[in-house]
Amino acid sequence: MTQMLPLTLTDVVVRRRGKRIIGPVTHRLEQGPPTIVIGPNGSGKTTLLRVIHGIERISTGQVNWTHDAPDQQAFVFQNPIVLRRTVAENLAYPLRLAGVDKAEIISRVTTWLARIGLDALANTAATRLSGGERQKLAIARALIRTPQVLFLDEPCANLDGHTTREIEALLSETATAGTRLIMATHNMGQARRLAGDVIFMLNGKIHESGAANYIMNTPQTSELKSFFQGDIVT
Repeated sequence: MTQMLPLTLTDVVVRRRGKRIIGPVTHRLEQGPPTIVIGPNGSGKTTLLRVIHGIERISTGQVNWTHDAPDQQAFVFQNPIVLRRTVAENLAYPLRLAGVDKAEIISRVTTWLARIGLDALANTAATRLSGGERQKLAIARALIRTPQVLFLDEPCANLDGHTTREIEALLSETATAGTRLIMATHNMGQARRLAGDVIFMLNGKIHESGAANYIMNTPQTSELKSFFQGDIVT
């Protein structure tokens, strides 16, 4: 399989109705451990993820994958999207679209149902699941095709500690297996637990970035220091 990464963003700007949402952003993402995107509300975290994934139109600049393969990417939104089908059918859906044979679909679905602890709910309508169960299902549906890159936008927002712990364990296993994770979060504890490197967004720009240990322990700007202290940063 041809590797998609590295990815290069060059002078990327997104404008909506004449207002700059992000940019200019120039950055390079290599293959490696999870990238965690942090920053205050409205700083451009979600837009950055959407730009890289290809679902946000850019106004100027370039986004260049080493090998552009949209079917090797997946995106998990903050509010999980589930189909009006059973839990098992939700997991099978992307495999059917990809033309995977029936026996392989059954095998993968069975494996993932057990992995996310929803095997007893396989024939339950996905719309009846709790918020945490829906999020686990959405992540499993994104991962069932083993994408090279997985984007996650606040996947544990409003979830309890137990479910958050389960999702973080799943994401850690996924990263170890080789899928590149790029995730936005407001949870600094989560960022410290999962991050290999960090991007700090402020006012639509990458204000600081680097290895997680360095960024978390030795922030170079007053804005990032204030952000870590829980202050309002503008």
